[in-house]
Amino acid sequence: MRSIVKLLQNLPDVLGHWIAPNIRLFRTSRLHIVWLLALAAGVFVAIAAIAFRSAIGLLQLPWLGTASEFVITAAESQPWWLILITPAIGGLIVGIWLQNFQEKQRAGGAADVIEACALGGRGLGFRSGLSSAAITIISLGFGASAGREGPVVHLGATIGTSLCRAFSLPDLARRMLLACGVASAISASFNAPIAGVLFAHEVILGHYAVSAFVPIVLSASVAAVLSRQWFGESAAFVIPHYDITSYWEFPGFALLGLTCAAVAILFQFALIGSDWTARNIQIPLWLRPVIGGLAVGAIAIYFPHVLGVGYEATDLALKQQLPLLLLLMLIVAKTAATAITLASRFGGGIFSPSLYLGAMTGGAYGLIAASAFPEFASSHGLYAILGMGGVAAAILGAPVSTTMIVFELTGGYDLSIALLLVVSIAAGLTHAVHGKSFFHWQLSTRGIFLHEGNHDFLRTKTKVHEFMRDVPEDQDRSFNPGEDGSYLHTDSNLENALRSFDESGESQLPVVRKGDATQIVGIAHHVDALRYFNSALVQESKEAHL
Repeated sequence: MRSIVKLLQNLPDVLGHWIAPNIRLFRTSRLHIVWLLALAAGVFVAIAAIAFRSAIGLLQLPWLGTASEFVITAAESQPWWLILITPAIGGLIVGIWLQNFQEKQRAGGAADVIEACALGGRGLGFRSGLSSAAITIISLGFGASAGREGPVVHLGATIGTSLCRAFSLPDLARRMLLACGVASAISASFNAPIAGVLFAHEVILGHYAVSAFVPIVLSASVAAVLSRQWFGESAAFVIPHYDITSYWEFPGFALLGLTCAAVAILFQFALIGSDWTARNIQIPLWLRPVIGGLAVGAIAIYFPHVLGVGYEATDLALKQQLPLLLLLMLIVAKTAATAITLASRFGGGIFSPSLYLGAMTGGAYGLIAASAFPEFASSHGLYAILGMGGVAAAILGAPVSTTMIVFELTGGYDLSIALLLVVSIAAGLTHAVHGKSFFHWQLSTRGIFLHEGNHDFLRTKTKVHEFMRDVPEDQDRSFNPGEDGSYLHTDSNLENALRSFDESGESQLPVVRKGDATQIVGIAHHVDALRYFNSALVQESKEAHL
């Protein structure tokens, strides 16, 4: 009895020692503010996504006569010359905008968001984000062949990080709000809140920490509610119910995964090759999207299915309303149109084209399978759904969130085992060939190699001025680069600094400014460089496990 009384008397102290550190961490991380800002991000991003999607429809209205995503029938009723020149006119507007008003002379996308997350939630200017959104609205509204997901993700992340500026938030909180903006954008734009949450964790943050999960779910949920109030409850694609005919089909599903990998690999090569070609052709920036627009318009004269986001064509494939020859031709036409669009500096993303190519690939595969094995093969609409997941997961490098996106977009959860099989094979084989997703390829062209791990990125991101010490007052600050041995610049990265320490054998090196190597502005110590690097790695690890 006495032991129980004593335990009850000490209970407040025990609970205090147990709970107090967790509450202290919660407050120092400013998570209470993050939760409130996550709700605000969900509201603002949902409004922006609704406006973004509606604005594309309004630009379509004058030349197609419809503001909906059903553009194929509308385009077929227009004269051929209108289909040819309209994307070029949009390209002229985009080209002038890029040359005179856009900061980086390109529209932002998901790769920029991944980079900003790695930089602690920094690097997404609000004005530049709005400008990127406007470029994409013009591009897609005038018929450019691309997706709206990457630009909406960029816009959502921009809004999320902009909310941080009124508060002194640590990098952990800034990254969370950036991810909240991403999840809200996908949730509102595609009516897919679960997929938005998973995409923000899998692709943007790169971890599934509980501390980030709560605000991301809050923002995605708010955005989904507001979006459904505007667009309705239905999924993006309303398709018939499909069932797997026989478990003997699973070898066929595995072969579909291989086929999806082939399409994804070739699509990524087309994107990379067209971008490389465009970079090596010397023409004025404003003219590049004009020429690209003419090329897309020429393709659309024969295949209006490639115009815009392409949801109507994808929907037709899912409903088994496209013949085999057309499905095969549209794989080629959409690949060419999207590669030209993005290489020409139009705004747009690759998620919708990936779904499009997957649906065409799966539909064509299903028709061929049905003719070869009629007693075993399911409907080719089912294969189209599986193909959507396979190609998109392989290109985005996001198998988990892509699987959920396909579930939510189509409303079909009964095909989970088959879809996971197709996605895993397609994503694995594509990674074996390319080694990274298209987003990480875009980052690698900018000298950012996040796919190799945060440790490599930290070595290149960290600069000497971040860990150097002040020059002692009694030390001479004059320096002669030709006589005084090894030295570092203030903007040298950690990797170069460590290499200099190793080659010189010195424990400390003088630091000078680039362009003026005659004055020492700091002293870099080898032990400080290692300590700073280790501290950054520990912080990254803690963030992923909070």
